[in-house]
Amino acid sequence: MNILISDELLNGTVTNQFEMQVESDQLTVADLIKKRVAIEIENYNKRLPEYFNGLVQPKEAERTLNGYKLKAKQLIDVEKQIYIALDAFQKNGFFVLVDYEQLEELDQVVTLKSTSKIAFVKLTPLVGG
Repeated sequence: MNILISDELLNGTVTNQFEMQVESDQLTVADLIKKRVAIEIENYNKRLPEYFNGLVQPKEAERTLNGYKLKAKQLIDVEKQIYIALDAFQKNGFFVLVDYEQLEELDQVVTLKSTSKIAFVKLTPLVGG
């Protein structure tokens, strides 16, 4: 099933949006975050575009209007970025809404529908490794 993922600001402005394939209609918040970060990093690492648009800002990147610009094109470490994203969720660096309901625990199980709307709302910039 494909689900729609959005990055939003606190005022509801959507800053990034993409579809993500999930194998099951039930997964934990941690699995949702891991899958999202892994897909973003894998897509970036395959193409190495000028800008990275993702949940976690790579450590060697600077924030620009078009996304995060790495000083030198390089592969991003998936595992490190996942760890940083999970840690940031626990420290309220961002929160996750599924169908307008805030998810609060990494082990919380979410039941998704094909019409589910998933929003990642960043409260602070997430800088990774």
